[in-house]
Amino acid sequence: MARLLGVFLLVVSLYAMLYQANPIALSGGNLVPMAQKQGFFVILTLGAGVLIISGGIDLSIGSCVAMSAVIFGTLCEKGVPPLLALLAVLLIGAGIGLIHGLLVTMLRLQPFLVTLCGLFVYRGLARYFAGDATVGYDTVKLSLVDAPGSVFQLGALREVALGTISLFGIPLPTILLLALALVVVVGVFLHGSVHGRYLFALGGNEEAARYAGVPVMRYKILAYVFCSTLASLGGVLEFLMQSTVQPASTGEFYELYAITGAVLGGCSLSGGDGNVVGILLGTFVLPVLSNMTIWLRSLPGSLQPTIIGVVLLLGTIADEWFKRRASRKG
Repeated sequence: MARLLGVFLLVVSLYAMLYQANPIALSGGNLVPMAQKQGFFVILTLGAGVLIISGGIDLSIGSCVAMSAVIFGTLCEKGVPPLLALLAVLLIGAGIGLIHGLLVTMLRLQPFLVTLCGLFVYRGLARYFAGDATVGYDTVKLSLVDAPGSVFQLGALREVALGTISLFGIPLPTILLLALALVVVVGVFLHGSVHGRYLFALGGNEEAARYAGVPVMRYKILAYVFCSTLASLGGVLEFLMQSTVQPASTGEFYELYAITGAVLGGCSLSGGDGNVVGILLGTFVLPVLSNMTIWLRSLPGSLQPTIIGVVLLLGTIADEWFKRRASRKG
Protein backbone atom coordinates (compact mmCIF):
# COMPACT_ATOMS: atom_id res chain seq x y z
CA MET A 1 0.00 0.00 0.00
CA ALA A 2 2.86 2.38 0.84
CA ARG A 3 4.37 1.79 -2.58
CA LEU A 4 1.07 2.44 -4.35
CA LEU A 5 0.68 5.66 -2.41
CA GLY A 6 4.21 6.66 -3.36
CA VAL A 7 3.57 6.12 -7.09
CA PHE A 8 0.25 7.99 -6.85
CA LEU A 9 1.94 10.97 -5.19
CA LEU A 10 4.66 10.89 -7.85
CA VAL A 11 2.07 11.07 -10.63
CA VAL A 12 0.22 13.91 -8.89
CA SER A 13 3.52 15.78 -8.38
CA LEU A 14 4.41 15.42 -12.05
CA TYR A 15 1.06 16.86 -13.12
CA ALA A 16 1.60 19.72 -10.65
CA MET A 17 5.04 20.37 -12.17
CA LEU A 18 3.49 20.30 -15.62
CA TYR A 19 0.99 22.95 -14.52
CA GLN A 20 3.79 25.04 -13.04
CA ALA A 21 5.67 24.84 -16.33
CA ASN A 22 2.65 26.15 -18.22
CA PRO A 23 -1.03 26.13 -17.13
CA ILE A 24 -2.02 25.46 -20.75
CA ALA A 25 -0.39 22.04 -20.38
CA LEU A 26 -3.40 20.92 -18.33
CA SER A 27 -5.92 22.08 -20.92
CA GLY A 28 -7.98 19.60 -22.89
CA GLY A 29 -5.93 20.25 -26.01
CA ASN A 30 -2.87 18.76 -24.31
CA LEU A 31 -4.42 16.33 -21.81
CA VAL A 32 -6.50 14.38 -24.35
CA PRO A 33 -3.55 13.48 -26.64
CA MET A 34 -1.42 12.69 -23.58
CA ALA A 35 -4.18 10.47 -22.17
CA GLN A 36 -4.36 8.72 -25.53
CA LYS A 37 -0.62 8.06 -25.34
CA GLN A 38 -0.91 6.88 -21.74
CA GLY A 39 -3.72 4.49 -22.71
CA PHE A 40 -1.56 3.10 -25.49
CA PHE A 41 1.32 2.40 -23.10
CA VAL A 42 -1.02 0.95 -20.46
CA ILE A 43 -1.85 -1.80 -22.98
CA LEU A 44 1.83 -2.60 -23.56
CA THR A 45 2.70 -2.32 -19.87
CA LEU A 46 -0.08 -4.69 -18.82
CA GLY A 47 1.48 -7.38 -21.00
CA ALA A 48 4.97 -6.67 -19.70
CA GLY A 49 3.71 -6.52 -16.09
CA VAL A 50 1.94 -9.89 -16.20
CA LEU A 51 5.06 -11.44 -17.73
CA ILE A 52 7.35 -9.89 -15.10
CA ILE A 53 5.06 -11.11 -12.31
CA SER A 54 5.44 -14.64 -13.70
CA GLY A 55 9.23 -14.27 -13.63
CA GLY A 56 9.77 -13.51 -17.34
CA ILE A 57 10.90 -10.54 -19.40
CA ASP A 58 10.32 -9.42 -22.99
CA LEU A 59 12.75 -7.10 -24.78
CA SER A 60 11.07 -7.49 -28.17
CA ILE A 61 7.89 -5.52 -27.45
CA GLY A 62 8.88 -2.46 -29.51
CA SER A 63 9.95 -4.54 -32.51
CA CYS A 64 6.75 -6.58 -32.26
CA VAL A 65 4.77 -3.32 -32.33
CA ALA A 66 6.62 -2.22 -35.48
CA MET A 67 6.18 -5.55 -37.27
CA SER A 68 2.49 -5.75 -36.33
CA ALA A 69 1.87 -2.19 -37.55
CA VAL A 70 3.55 -2.96 -40.88
CA ILE A 71 1.69 -6.27 -41.33
CA PHE A 72 -1.65 -4.66 -40.51
CA GLY A 73 -1.05 -1.84 -43.00
CA THR A 74 0.17 -4.26 -45.67
CA LEU A 75 -2.85 -6.54 -45.27
CA CYS A 76 -5.22 -3.57 -45.53
CA GLU A 77 -3.33 -2.38 -48.60
CA LYS A 78 -3.97 -5.75 -50.24
CA GLY A 79 -7.69 -5.38 -49.66
CA VAL A 80 -8.08 -7.53 -46.53
CA PRO A 81 -10.96 -6.17 -44.38
CA PRO A 82 -9.44 -4.28 -41.42
CA LEU A 83 -11.18 -6.35 -38.75
CA LEU A 84 -9.93 -9.55 -40.37
CA ALA A 85 -6.44 -7.99 -40.61
CA LEU A 86 -6.67 -7.12 -36.90
CA LEU A 87 -7.51 -10.74 -36.04
CA ALA A 88 -4.62 -12.00 -38.18
CA VAL A 89 -2.16 -9.64 -36.47
CA LEU A 90 -3.34 -10.69 -33.01
CA LEU A 91 -2.87 -14.34 -33.97
CA ILE A 92 0.65 -13.55 -35.18
CA GLY A 93 1.35 -11.87 -31.84
CA ALA A 94 0.05 -14.91 -29.98
CA GLY A 95 2.28 -17.10 -32.16
CA ILE A 96 5.31 -14.99 -31.27
CA GLY A 97 4.53 -15.39 -27.58
CA LEU A 98 4.08 -19.13 -28.06
CA ILE A 99 7.53 -19.37 -29.68
CA HIS A 100 9.09 -17.36 -26.84
CA GLY A 101 7.37 -19.51 -24.25
CA LEU A 102 8.42 -22.78 -25.85
CA LEU A 103 12.03 -21.66 -26.20
CA VAL A 104 12.13 -20.63 -22.54
CA THR A 105 10.34 -23.70 -21.17
CA MET A 106 11.31 -26.58 -23.43
CA LEU A 107 14.86 -25.54 -24.36
CA ARG A 108 15.41 -23.76 -21.03
CA LEU A 109 16.88 -20.69 -22.75
CA GLN A 110 17.24 -17.42 -20.86
CA PRO A 111 14.21 -15.12 -21.46
CA PHE A 112 16.56 -12.15 -21.79
CA LEU A 113 18.44 -13.77 -24.69
CA VAL A 114 15.35 -15.20 -26.39
CA THR A 115 13.53 -11.89 -26.50
CA LEU A 116 16.69 -9.92 -27.30
CA CYS A 117 17.05 -12.09 -30.40
CA GLY A 118 13.37 -11.41 -31.09
CA LEU A 119 14.04 -7.68 -30.91
CA PHE A 120 16.37 -7.96 -33.91
CA VAL A 121 14.35 -10.59 -35.78
CA TYR A 122 11.01 -8.74 -35.72
CA ARG A 123 12.61 -5.39 -36.52
CA GLY A 124 14.28 -6.96 -39.56
CA LEU A 125 11.01 -8.58 -40.64
CA ALA A 126 9.20 -5.25 -40.30
CA ARG A 127 11.73 -3.64 -42.61
CA TYR A 128 11.55 -6.57 -45.04
CA PHE A 129 7.74 -6.62 -45.23
CA ALA A 130 7.67 -2.86 -45.79
CA GLY A 131 10.53 -2.93 -48.29
CA ASP A 132 12.28 -0.50 -45.94
CA ALA A 133 9.67 2.07 -46.99
CA THR A 134 7.18 4.09 -44.97
CA VAL A 135 3.75 2.53 -44.45
CA GLY A 136 0.91 4.86 -43.56
CA TYR A 137 -2.84 5.27 -43.47
CA ASP A 138 -2.88 7.67 -46.42
CA THR A 139 -0.78 5.31 -48.53
CA VAL A 140 -3.08 2.39 -47.77
CA LYS A 141 -6.17 4.49 -48.41
CA LEU A 142 -4.89 5.61 -51.82
CA SER A 143 -4.08 2.04 -52.76
CA LEU A 144 -7.65 0.99 -51.92
CA VAL A 145 -9.41 3.50 -54.15
CA ASP A 146 -10.88 0.63 -56.15
CA ALA A 147 -12.18 -1.02 -52.99
CA PRO A 148 -14.33 1.66 -51.30
CA GLY A 149 -15.72 -0.78 -48.76
CA SER A 150 -12.27 -1.48 -47.38
CA VAL A 151 -11.43 2.22 -47.34
CA PHE A 152 -14.59 2.96 -45.39
CA GLN A 153 -13.95 0.20 -42.88
CA LEU A 154 -10.35 1.29 -42.30
CA GLY A 155 -11.38 4.93 -41.98
CA ALA A 156 -14.15 4.04 -39.54
CA LEU A 157 -11.75 1.94 -37.46
CA ARG A 158 -9.26 4.80 -37.36
CA GLU A 159 -11.93 7.33 -36.38
CA VAL A 160 -13.03 5.07 -33.54
CA ALA A 161 -9.45 4.66 -32.30
CA LEU A 162 -8.75 8.40 -32.40
CA GLY A 163 -12.17 9.44 -31.11
CA THR A 164 -13.36 10.25 -27.61
CA ILE A 165 -16.19 8.83 -25.54
CA SER A 166 -17.97 10.82 -22.86
CA LEU A 167 -17.85 9.13 -19.44
CA PHE A 168 -19.80 10.94 -16.72
CA GLY A 169 -19.63 14.02 -18.91
CA ILE A 170 -15.84 13.81 -19.29
CA PRO A 171 -14.53 13.20 -22.83
CA LEU A 172 -11.94 10.41 -22.71
CA PRO A 173 -9.92 8.95 -25.60
CA THR A 174 -11.20 5.59 -26.82
CA ILE A 175 -7.75 4.03 -26.44
CA LEU A 176 -7.60 5.07 -22.78
CA LEU A 177 -11.03 3.55 -22.13
CA LEU A 178 -9.93 0.35 -23.90
CA ALA A 179 -6.85 0.29 -21.68
CA LEU A 180 -8.92 0.81 -18.52
CA ALA A 181 -11.25 -2.02 -19.57
CA LEU A 182 -8.19 -4.26 -19.99
CA VAL A 183 -6.96 -3.15 -16.55
CA VAL A 184 -10.24 -4.34 -15.01
CA VAL A 185 -10.16 -7.68 -16.85
CA VAL A 186 -6.49 -8.33 -16.04
CA GLY A 187 -7.04 -7.20 -12.44
CA VAL A 188 -9.83 -9.74 -11.97
CA PHE A 189 -7.71 -12.43 -13.63
CA LEU A 190 -4.58 -11.74 -11.57
CA HIS A 191 -6.09 -10.95 -8.19
CA GLY A 192 -9.39 -12.78 -8.27
CA SER A 193 -8.70 -16.13 -9.91
CA VAL A 194 -6.63 -19.22 -9.25
CA HIS A 195 -4.85 -18.65 -12.55
CA GLY A 196 -3.53 -15.32 -11.33
CA ARG A 197 -2.33 -16.92 -8.10
CA TYR A 198 -0.49 -19.51 -10.18
CA LEU A 199 1.36 -16.74 -12.04
CA PHE A 200 2.39 -15.08 -8.76
CA ALA A 201 3.52 -18.44 -7.38
CA LEU A 202 5.47 -19.15 -10.55
CA GLY A 203 7.33 -15.84 -10.34
CA GLY A 204 7.91 -16.13 -6.60
CA ASN A 205 9.45 -19.60 -6.59
CA GLU A 206 9.21 -21.78 -9.68
CA GLU A 207 10.35 -24.97 -7.98
CA ALA A 208 7.92 -24.56 -5.10
CA ALA A 209 5.12 -23.86 -7.59
CA ARG A 210 6.01 -27.05 -9.49
CA TYR A 211 5.95 -29.15 -6.32
CA ALA A 212 2.62 -27.56 -5.41
CA GLY A 213 1.14 -28.91 -8.63
CA VAL A 214 1.14 -25.73 -10.71
CA PRO A 215 1.51 -26.54 -14.44
CA VAL A 216 4.58 -24.33 -14.75
CA MET A 217 5.20 -24.73 -18.48
CA ARG A 218 1.61 -23.94 -19.40
CA TYR A 219 1.44 -20.75 -17.35
CA LYS A 220 4.86 -19.54 -18.48
CA ILE A 221 3.76 -19.89 -22.09
CA LEU A 222 0.45 -18.18 -21.27
CA ALA A 223 2.32 -15.14 -19.89
CA TYR A 224 4.47 -14.81 -23.01
CA VAL A 225 1.47 -15.23 -25.33
CA PHE A 226 -0.44 -12.55 -23.41
CA CYS A 227 2.48 -10.09 -23.58
CA SER A 228 3.11 -10.52 -27.31
CA THR A 229 -0.60 -10.42 -28.18
CA LEU A 230 -0.97 -7.05 -26.44
CA ALA A 231 2.19 -5.85 -28.23
CA SER A 232 0.58 -6.78 -31.56
CA LEU A 233 -2.59 -4.95 -30.54
CA GLY A 234 -0.34 -1.99 -29.80
CA GLY A 235 1.06 -2.26 -33.33
CA VAL A 236 -2.42 -1.98 -34.84
CA LEU A 237 -3.20 1.02 -32.62
CA GLU A 238 0.14 2.58 -33.57
CA PHE A 239 -0.80 2.31 -37.25
CA LEU A 240 -4.22 3.84 -36.62
CA MET A 241 -2.84 6.65 -34.42
CA GLN A 242 0.08 7.74 -36.59
CA SER A 243 -0.11 9.06 -40.13
CA THR A 244 2.98 7.01 -41.02
CA VAL A 245 4.86 4.01 -39.67
CA GLN A 246 8.63 3.82 -40.09
CA PRO A 247 9.63 0.14 -39.90
CA ALA A 248 13.19 1.03 -38.87
CA SER A 249 12.21 3.27 -35.94
CA THR A 250 8.57 2.75 -34.95
CA GLY A 251 8.31 1.23 -31.49
CA GLU A 252 11.88 2.05 -30.44
CA PHE A 253 12.26 2.00 -26.64
CA TYR A 254 8.62 0.88 -26.20
CA GLU A 255 9.81 -2.17 -24.30
CA LEU A 256 11.66 0.17 -21.93
CA TYR A 257 8.53 2.26 -21.42
CA ALA A 258 6.57 -0.90 -20.66
CA ILE A 259 9.15 -2.44 -18.33
CA THR A 260 9.78 0.87 -16.55
CA GLY A 261 6.05 1.46 -16.04
CA ALA A 262 5.64 -2.04 -14.60
CA VAL A 263 8.64 -1.68 -12.27
CA LEU A 264 7.52 1.76 -11.08
CA GLY A 265 4.09 0.25 -10.43
CA GLY A 266 5.53 -2.35 -8.08
CA CYS A 267 6.34 -5.31 -10.31
CA SER A 268 9.53 -6.90 -9.02
CA LEU A 269 12.02 -7.82 -11.76
CA SER A 270 12.71 -11.04 -9.85
CA GLY A 271 9.03 -11.99 -10.25
CA GLY A 272 6.20 -12.87 -7.89
CA ASP A 273 5.17 -9.33 -6.94
CA GLY A 274 3.04 -6.58 -8.47
CA ASN A 275 -0.54 -5.40 -8.91
CA VAL A 276 -2.64 -3.95 -11.69
CA VAL A 277 -3.40 -0.60 -10.01
CA GLY A 278 0.31 -0.02 -9.55
CA ILE A 279 0.96 -0.90 -13.21
CA LEU A 280 -1.68 1.64 -14.26
CA LEU A 281 -0.15 4.39 -12.12
CA GLY A 282 3.40 3.50 -13.12
CA THR A 283 2.49 3.72 -16.81
CA PHE A 284 1.37 7.33 -16.40
CA VAL A 285 4.82 8.51 -15.29
CA LEU A 286 6.93 8.40 -18.46
CA PRO A 287 4.35 9.96 -20.84
CA VAL A 288 4.02 12.89 -18.41
CA LEU A 289 7.81 13.24 -18.23
CA SER A 290 7.96 13.08 -22.01
CA ASN A 291 5.29 15.76 -22.27
CA MET A 292 7.17 17.87 -19.77
CA THR A 293 10.16 18.09 -22.13
CA ILE A 294 7.87 19.97 -24.52
CA TRP A 295 6.82 22.58 -21.96
CA LEU A 296 10.06 22.94 -20.01
CA ARG A 297 12.67 24.64 -22.15
CA SER A 298 15.34 23.73 -19.61
CA LEU A 299 14.63 20.01 -20.24
CA PRO A 300 15.56 19.15 -23.86
CA GLY A 301 13.73 16.31 -25.59
CA SER A 302 17.06 14.66 -26.42
CA LEU A 303 17.35 13.74 -22.73
CA GLN A 304 14.31 11.42 -22.86
CA PRO A 305 16.41 8.22 -23.00
CA THR A 306 18.44 9.51 -20.03
CA ILE A 307 15.25 10.23 -18.11
CA ILE A 308 13.94 6.71 -18.85
CA GLY A 309 17.20 5.19 -17.62
CA VAL A 310 17.25 7.25 -14.42
CA VAL A 311 13.59 6.51 -13.67
CA LEU A 312 14.13 2.77 -14.27
CA LEU A 313 17.17 2.82 -11.97
CA LEU A 314 15.22 4.62 -9.24
CA GLY A 315 12.37 2.13 -9.64
CA THR A 316 14.79 -0.78 -9.31
CA ILE A 317 16.34 0.77 -6.18
CA ALA A 318 12.87 1.26 -4.70
CA ASP A 319 11.97 -2.34 -5.55
CA GLU A 320 15.07 -3.63 -3.75
CA TRP A 321 14.42 -1.38 -0.75
CA PHE A 322 10.84 -2.59 -0.38
CA LYS A 323 11.92 -6.23 -0.67
CA ARG A 324 14.58 -5.84 2.03
CA ARG A 325 12.14 -3.99 4.26
CA ALA A 326 9.57 -6.77 3.85
CA SER A 327 12.18 -9.46 4.60
CA ARG A 328 13.24 -7.68 7.80
CA LYS A 329 9.61 -7.50 8.94
CA GLY A 330 9.14 -11.18 8.09
